[in-house]
Amino acid sequence: MASAAEQLAANMNVGSFARATELHKRLWFTLGALIMYRLGTFIPIPGIDLTHFEAAFSGQSKGILGMFNMFSGGAVQRMAIFSLNVMPYISASIIVQLMGTIYGPWEKLRKEGGEAGRKTLNQYTRYLAVVLALVQSFGIAIGLQNSQGLVDHPGVFFVLSTMATLSGGTLFLMWLGEQITSRGVGNGVSLIIFAGIVAALPNSLAQMLSLTRTGAMNPALLLLVVVMAVAVVLFIVFMERSQRRLLVQYPKRQVGNRMYGGDSSFLPLKINTPGVIPPIFASSLLLLPTTAMGFLSTANLPSWLQWMPGAVGMLQHGQPAFMVAYGFLIIFFAFFYTSIVFNPEDTAENLRKYGGFLPGYPPGKRTAAYLDYVLTRLTVIGAAYITLVCLLPEAITGAVGPTVYLGGTSILIVVTVTMDTVAQIQSHLLAHQYEGLIKKSKLRGGGKAR
Repeated sequence: MASAAEQLAANMNVGSFARATELHKRLWFTLGALIMYRLGTFIPIPGIDLTHFEAAFSGQSKGILGMFNMFSGGAVQRMAIFSLNVMPYISASIIVQLMGTIYGPWEKLRKEGGEAGRKTLNQYTRYLAVVLALVQSFGIAIGLQNSQGLVDHPGVFFVLSTMATLSGGTLFLMWLGEQITSRGVGNGVSLIIFAGIVAALPNSLAQMLSLTRTGAMNPALLLLVVVMAVAVVLFIVFMERSQRRLLVQYPKRQVGNRMYGGDSSFLPLKINTPGVIPPIFASSLLLLPTTAMGFLSTANLPSWLQWMPGAVGMLQHGQPAFMVAYGFLIIFFAFFYTSIVFNPEDTAENLRKYGGFLPGYPPGKRTAAYLDYVLTRLTVIGAAYITLVCLLPEAITGAVGPTVYLGGTSILIVVTVTMDTVAQIQSHLLAHQYEGLIKKSKLRGGGKAR
């Protein structure tokens, strides 16, 4: 028999959405915030010659700058005030998570600090994001200033203004993301990255249609790309919704003349625990040599380093060496990041504290060992799934050339953020229906009392 929540969810329709006025306000706020973000990606920082910069950027579009440009919705290509996007904040979050597992005081805050400890670690994340934004903006300012013709008036003032503009843009996006999370719908930081990636889709589709119309691309190939994209999206949705549910039992206990407990619940373990972190880390590491080589002059290299351009050329999108290294790094980071975000010993200890246990496994080390056993096998499946999704577009790029490129990381981010946002919209609708039922029951109760 379906529960009350499942019955309410089944009865949700357009009418229930139309009556949820609070949800409408949240959706409009989210839309307005994302529009504000997109406008900022078209405002360039002061002192840049955009014509020369776009020409210089075209030579670096295949490196790590191209990946950052994709995440920022084209802001890097225009050297806009939001060029750094929320990447310093994401990097700071990952660093704080890593330190929370190896640095004693932060580990104590994470495990025993409760809500206050979580707020303290979030504040540390913000401080670290500011430091990273300042360091990155300083490096960008120096790099632009040292490139001939890109800066109108190089000097200390340009460096300071660039640092203030880019760091201020990152801080504003951090604040905007937090506002979306609290007053809008969905995770604000994820939606900002989502908006940047989705903004490039119409241009990519128009480019493919133009290539098909001029005969540069076979119509059958265009159809194959569309079919593959739909199939990949369906596959991602299926895998992201899949989970291993472990039965957790709570023993009965007697308090006075009454028996309490005896309930059971499930401990859900996702197949893809690390999310999109492995492909982001893997692609960043692989694109670093390409980016560095783009800033070096091949003619000035010593004779014993003349092999470097050829080796770096093998690490381009679609090349076999790139695909092998990409797949290996994805698998490595999938296991590495899973070991950080999920600790079987902590989970087993929490179950023991609340009196829960897995049937057939005593609380403590045996439960932790079993959780590690299950999680390792789930991570194997999850790593294979992420690797397949990310390498399939690379294989197509290698087969048909760079005219068609669909980033697996981009597809993962778009689909997962969409699923999370839809789930939050459904939870708001469910809460609105619950509130309506409570009001009706109160009115009926008051009528009977009179």
